[in-house]
Amino acid sequence: MKHPLAICCALWLLCAPVFAAARPNILIILADDLGYGDVQCYNHERGKIPTPNMDRLAAGGMRFTDGHSSSGVCSPSRYALLTGRYHWRTRLQSGIVGVFGDPLIAPDRLTIAGLAKQHDCRTACVGKWHLGRDWGVPEDKRELFHIGKGVTAATDEHRAAWQEVFSKPIAGGPTTRGFDEYFGTDVPNWPPYCFIENDRTVGIPSELLPAGLLKGHLASLQGPALKDWKLEPILPALGDHACDFIARQSKTKQPFLLYLPLTAPHTPLAVNDGWKGKSSLGMVYPDFVMETDAVVGRVLDALKRNGVADNTLVFFTSDNGCAPYIGVKELEAKGHYPSGPLRGYKADVWEGGHRVPFVVHWPGVVKPGSVCRQLVHQADLMATLADVLRAKLPDNAAEDSFSLLPLLRGGDRPIREHAVSCASRGVAGLRRGPWKLIFGPGGGGYDKGGDAMPSQLYNLADDLGETKNLYAEKPGLVAEMKALMEKLVADGRSTPGAAQKNDVEVRIHKGGVQPPGKKPAQRAKGKRVAAAK
Repeated sequence: MKHPLAICCALWLLCAPVFAAARPNILIILADDLGYGDVQCYNHERGKIPTPNMDRLAAGGMRFTDGHSSSGVCSPSRYALLTGRYHWRTRLQSGIVGVFGDPLIAPDRLTIAGLAKQHDCRTACVGKWHLGRDWGVPEDKRELFHIGKGVTAATDEHRAAWQEVFSKPIAGGPTTRGFDEYFGTDVPNWPPYCFIENDRTVGIPSELLPAGLLKGHLASLQGPALKDWKLEPILPALGDHACDFIARQSKTKQPFLLYLPLTAPHTPLAVNDGWKGKSSLGMVYPDFVMETDAVVGRVLDALKRNGVADNTLVFFTSDNGCAPYIGVKELEAKGHYPSGPLRGYKADVWEGGHRVPFVVHWPGVVKPGSVCRQLVHQADLMATLADVLRAKLPDNAAEDSFSLLPLLRGGDRPIREHAVSCASRGVAGLRRGPWKLIFGPGGGGYDKGGDAMPSQLYNLADDLGETKNLYAEKPGLVAEMKALMEKLVADGRSTPGAAQKNDVEVRIHKGGVQPPGKKPAQRAKGKRVAAAK
């Protein structure tokens, strides 16, 4: 008979990972426009950009090969990640939240930050928000914030309006959606060109950007800016604040949730001098990917330096695929394929638009160097955190979120049988097992092409590159998947539970929302704004 002490020790060893993981710190790093093939460990053969820090995170954790964002563009993907609910259940049926747009997350909607706060976590968001705010811009002065072409300098009228708005708290932002603190730029290539801390701008914008910052994949729209505002310091500042938050919180006994939505490698492609030319590809974008990787490394090192790495659950992913307009064809000619083996890029309903790097690192729970090929979605973070925190989610929260915990513990059974990801123009793609039904022709993003068929059906197990449209050959399967999509829409949820209401009539399974051939865009208070550049 074994000694009782030996039995106790054995039981402790078996349960230790569960105990250790009961109240971990949580770090969510969301890159911006980082393609599936931009991370070296996802694209060994056709990836030419070194990403040692992202790779070491994957080497110490689990790399998912079938992980998806809710959309091929950013605001909708951020909504789904933070709420566990598909973005298309909201008003955002296509495009993104426009410049100075209203909040997309409803005030009473539970977010991952709100959930963590309910369990005594200190919560922080550092980085790009792009989910709208109550900016307080008077209707009769909106033209002073939406700067038209031909306006080259700020007037006294501009400055007075900006002073009026930016000297007050800005409601409806991260600190009203579950986060105790916030630091970042709302959208780095859009106004206002300044940092925002909690609900205040850091300084009062008083100038327009110099014309030289509105070209070369830098800023996209003219608008209120701080005097002498520079784009290069944005990314390093986010790294500084993330590391500072980790250092502060590690000195307390309170666990934390840090959501770090990086501004890179999205435009502005403002590479700091130490990283120019580092990629050896002779282009700005790969250098910026390397600088982004270095910031990831700084944050991971901060966990270790402050003694909390072993008790921190880290998620790393990207909001969508690589933007085609940064020179993907030239990159591919040099041997680097930002989408890896996938078809399409940012904005597309094809896999290159929304199949993204998806890594989870959790010492003591996730087996180092493991690879999971099950279908997962960024909406799944909410249910996963609820499981980790041993919390019960209400029926009106996380309606499309399935817990990753069984997979993280080494299981290999599907946690979800289906998932929905959309193009920027609102065309839906429904996954069921290996099958993918696209409810329209073409990619639904920047492409202007179409398809002879009204819809597309692919078997991704045999055709990951989506080259053979089987829509006409599988009418029975198409009918089944259309019925499934109708049910997911009608039920207001895709998880078990009481039916819920969508915020609006859902149209994403009816061929998209915008006319084919249009660039992704979102109307903001009557002004149309280019969505991605």
